[in-house]
Amino acid sequence: MKLKLKAFLVLAILLVFLSSTALTCTILAVGKDASVDGSTIVTHNDDSSSADFRLWIIPAMDWPEGSMRDIVIDSHNYIDYGDYPLVDVGDRGVVVGQIPQVEHTYQYFHSRYSFINEMGVAMGESTAGGRRELREARGWIDCWTAQDIALERASTAREAVRIMGDLVEQYGWYGSGEIINVTDGNEVWIAEFYGRDLWVALRMPDDCVFVGANTMRIRDVDFEDTENVMYSPNLITYAIEQGWYDPNSGEPFRPADVYAPRSSGNIREWRAFSLMAPSMGYEYLDVHYPLWIKPDKKLSVWDIFTISGDWYEGTEFDLTKGIGAGPFGDPSASYRVGGRQRPIGIYLSCYVQISQIKNWLPPEIGSVVWFGYGGGGTQYHTPLWPAMAELPEFYEVGSRYEDFRRDSGWWTSTYVQEMTRLRFKDAIVDLGSFRDPKMQAVYQTVPKIQEFAAELYETDKDAALAIISDYAYNTAVAWQADWLKFGDYLVGNYCADRINFGTGLPKEWGEVLDSLNNQDS
Repeated sequence: MKLKLKAFLVLAILLVFLSSTALTCTILAVGKDASVDGSTIVTHNDDSSSADFRLWIIPAMDWPEGSMRDIVIDSHNYIDYGDYPLVDVGDRGVVVGQIPQVEHTYQYFHSRYSFINEMGVAMGESTAGGRRELREARGWIDCWTAQDIALERASTAREAVRIMGDLVEQYGWYGSGEIINVTDGNEVWIAEFYGRDLWVALRMPDDCVFVGANTMRIRDVDFEDTENVMYSPNLITYAIEQGWYDPNSGEPFRPADVYAPRSSGNIREWRAFSLMAPSMGYEYLDVHYPLWIKPDKKLSVWDIFTISGDWYEGTEFDLTKGIGAGPFGDPSASYRVGGRQRPIGIYLSCYVQISQIKNWLPPEIGSVVWFGYGGGGTQYHTPLWPAMAELPEFYEVGSRYEDFRRDSGWWTSTYVQEMTRLRFKDAIVDLGSFRDPKMQAVYQTVPKIQEFAAELYETDKDAALAIISDYAYNTAVAWQADWLKFGDYLVGNYCADRINFGTGLPKEWGEVLDSLNNQDS
């Protein structure tokens, strides 16, 4: 499907913009037999430093026969979805065409990316590099559109993968390659989209976990296993035609090796697997790790939340150590400078979403996303259901390109995050003392709320949905108020080194400065 010249020029500009945000996200996945309660989990650290952070509920809709759906490139680029389906794309995206709309679309959450619907289908994404030639063919379907349409139409993970694959095969891919993790509470699928109409997806074993961190990972594929493998019809033949794969070489066809070859290891893959299965003893410099592994123990949402905010603490790459961390051990200072490695949790994160699906509950009750703004290590997260009636207003206001607002959820989390950096080694202890007991209380309450609502659902569905909706709304509002107060506390306690007044910088930091001065002399 070819684009008109005007649209092509606009897209070329967008591509330059997008290049500053690509290759920044981390995703995790946990199978139902690898979690402590039998739920499945998929996550997304959305690490874009330019993202529109607003969060909306896109309502379920019934569409008249003959309705068409717009296909928009860059449809999540500061376009207001507050009055959906009345959406003015303006010059923020490019309408490249239309496809037939289905009779009914499901309710789902829409933010920088869309990630969970009321039927219990959830997903994340991690942009990944690949052969530049594949990006030269520009189709209609970018990652945002693929995920939107899948969540509008899919009631299972398998169906969501198939919908995205069919769209790519018919209309072509646009943009960089993407890794997408998809679950429905029963199955977890890992899909890789390489460009053009080329894609492959594998079902993860139920007792395993996965990490994706901006590098394609699907290598060993049993193409005869149609129950657990899906892929585009020309996945292999296209590589042969381009001379990228020789079927007579004696080597198996490995999609990631052919379409996105790599020659070095990925430290975030190593770190996530090392935290999930330390007994495996993976080496940091390994180029390839298994696509998925069995964790040493079953994992909880808290375990995944902790991994999502990791900064290599306790390892040789610990970002709270060394001169690069400054006098107060700030892990966000100077990473990627002087050999300091990029961690899983970074302060530039727009949000972290941890979608948890319990397939033994009604889908509207069992589908919850733990959502928080900012870096994983310094945020709180709170449960939200895609079936809830409304969101607190603080999710829908503000922009990172405008002034700080105390009524904006993203700005409030950014406020707390940046205030911890005034004196990190002490402030992060305060943050944990303030946040963690509250989060543990919510973790204990949510399953009880879900079980109670599920029982009520059998006789009064509306009342059951009202229970989860009210709980989520009020819990989020309480967090927002508490987090603002905590930010104020950090300012009052640590601004101008108040608690350290009279003692100056830590002794060891002074010694570092002295040694540097001596070197200069």
